[in-house]
Amino acid sequence: MNILLIVVAVIAIVLLIVGGAVKAVGFLLWVGLVLLLIAAVAFLLRVLTGRRV
Repeated sequence: MNILLIVVAVIAIVLLIVGGAVKAVGFLLWVGLVLLLIAAVAFLLRVLTGRRV
């Protein structure tokens, strides 16, 4: 019974870490998309105006 309790605790900790990592990856994915959009707009402004922005 003691070994079963330890195995369940380890599985719970692993699932907790994986769940946190998935949320962090999802957040960083959105941050990356926003930064990509900002970079694309800055590039287009530089190309269209012929100036450095």
